[in-house]
Amino acid sequence: MARPLVIGNGRLLVCYDDRLTMRDLYYPHVGQVNHIVGRRNRVGIWVDGTLAWVGDDCWETQMRYRNSSMVAETHAVNVRLGLELWIRTAVHPLEDILIQHLRLRNRRDEPRQARVFITHDLDLEGHNIGDTAMWDPTHGVMIHYKRNCWVLIGAQGPEGGISQYATGRKRFHGAEGTWRDAEDGVLEGGSITQGSVDSTVGLEAALEPGDTADLYTWLVCGKDRTGVLRGHGLVLETGPEELLSQTERYWWSWARSGRGDLGVLPEELREAYYRSLLIIRTQADDSGALIAASDSDILESNRDHYGYMWPRDGAFIAAALDRAGHRGFARRFYRFCRAALSEEGFFWHKYNPDGSVGSSWHPWVGSKGVQLPIQEDETALVLWALGNHCLLNRDQEFAGQVFADLTRPAADFLVRYRDPETGLPEESYDLWEERRGVFTFTTAAVIAGLKAAAGMARMLGDYRRAQEYTDAAEQTQGAMLKHLWSDEQMCFLRGVYRTPDGRLVPDPTLDSSVMGVFLLGVLPAWDPRVTTTAQKLEAGLWANTKVGGMARYYDDYYFRVCADPAVAPGNPWIICTLWLAKWHIARARTKRDLQPGLELIRWTLRHAMPTGGLPEQVDPFTGRPLSVAPLTWSHATLIDVLLDLAEKLHALPD
Repeated sequence: MARPLVIGNGRLLVCYDDRLTMRDLYYPHVGQVNHIVGRRNRVGIWVDGTLAWVGDDCWETQMRYRNSSMVAETHAVNVRLGLELWIRTAVHPLEDILIQHLRLRNRRDEPRQARVFITHDLDLEGHNIGDTAMWDPTHGVMIHYKRNCWVLIGAQGPEGGISQYATGRKRFHGAEGTWRDAEDGVLEGGSITQGSVDSTVGLEAALEPGDTADLYTWLVCGKDRTGVLRGHGLVLETGPEELLSQTERYWWSWARSGRGDLGVLPEELREAYYRSLLIIRTQADDSGALIAASDSDILESNRDHYGYMWPRDGAFIAAALDRAGHRGFARRFYRFCRAALSEEGFFWHKYNPDGSVGSSWHPWVGSKGVQLPIQEDETALVLWALGNHCLLNRDQEFAGQVFADLTRPAADFLVRYRDPETGLPEESYDLWEERRGVFTFTTAAVIAGLKAAAGMARMLGDYRRAQEYTDAAEQTQGAMLKHLWSDEQMCFLRGVYRTPDGRLVPDPTLDSSVMGVFLLGVLPAWDPRVTTTAQKLEAGLWANTKVGGMARYYDDYYFRVCADPAVAPGNPWIICTLWLAKWHIARARTKRDLQPGLELIRWTLRHAMPTGGLPEQVDPFTGRPLSVAPLTWSHATLIDVLLDLAEKLHALPD
């Protein structure tokens, strides 16, 4: 299940599913420790002797973000119970506080007494051992804590604060949790429980015929009791409505604080651009880590998640942020990378948001013996993005700050890690993290990374290294054109594999990653080799269904829906479809020529969730999100392509 609503501030990130249920709560690092782990934390309305959990089938619901901000707004109607509910939800940009405003309307002609229940099924630090849930009577709040993670729940309604509470056991010795206790409209109390625990709090609301009642709840995260009580005090002093208004104004302004030349884009595309920026911001940890996705439902099929910083994804995301004018967050990413770089000058597979090395499936031993378990493109892409940052911002000072600890060792590794016989990079894992060999995308990334390193060295007056990196880039580019271009296929090969006797075996599989030759600036969009490659990819990887869209590669197995690659070569991917749009836009000579690229952008928006979140991939028959959603890389690619489109609309004749 996707996460259509994600809200956060770089430390606290909260995700909701399409049933308005809170499913993920990350703190103090975005994407690292999930204190809910996909469990359901819900709002329930009790009236006329019946409890209805919001999001159940008896509710008709709609979800969106308000006014291009990071305030979520949901509308739910329960015809059977005669209730209407509006919920505004936000994480304050400066304080680690989640605020909710619930407006409940009585659609009946008689007065009624309603009770609102909020459940909190928390597994602090990601597991349910040793938690405490306790009622604090001196402040009228519920508190969960374990070691240095504290969560406070407060509330305020038309008839005062929290009127009922319960703590209890969950998923242990048959206990289901205190949410079950709420179903008769009365909570049995229990001021403290330890172990595997949850809690529920309740509020009262008297409803006249056709009248509404306003209720507020808040959740404060901190490292100790003092910290969460300070946050609680801030809510009471400032008022939850004012904090919601502050949040909406802040994020509306932040999204528009970058580039100001987007007026040429249609309004629909401008809104998608701002929404993508805001979603990326929720996935950006204050440490500098730009995580891939925070949707924890992937745990059900993988027992791992996307809450890591892949240098590959991060480089593309940081490059998009740079182009969008949000240079500060890009700079944080490069500082994160400087600290994460290995002593040998390469990046490991992926990292946790706190900078530690993440889990991996790349082995140290392969068919040829000991091997380096890396994707070389990740090291190269960081250099490419960093070089673009320094050039775009003319940031000579920052280039100097990171040269000795990041640029130089990474570039030296790229120079070293080449086959002296062919001039190609040595074997590593491909962009998709599935196979080991020498790939066109990796080679293009190495060329781009070395050229970027040469530019930074030149900027700092180090002409010797600038020439060394330039020479290595040119040699590698010559090797790419010799070994990875196929005259027979009239297309770049996915890659080549070296046999034990030294032969290079070509892999002609159609793979959208070969567009890296153009995407990373190695060859221009109008180069005939790029043109024939893009045309073959479009013809061979487009889904032959009513949904359409580009697959990653022919016969892609990941989350495969269709077993016949002639019908669907693989599930359509957002980034791959947008790469094709980027190529069409780059080769346009008039505004009319932009139409194919614009159609692909509109295809992307049609397959966004109703809230604007973009998935990794979609079902080729239904268009529904598959894998994780939202995927940060998808949003970064949309931003990049929309900026291309805006620049072309400014520059081209009609």
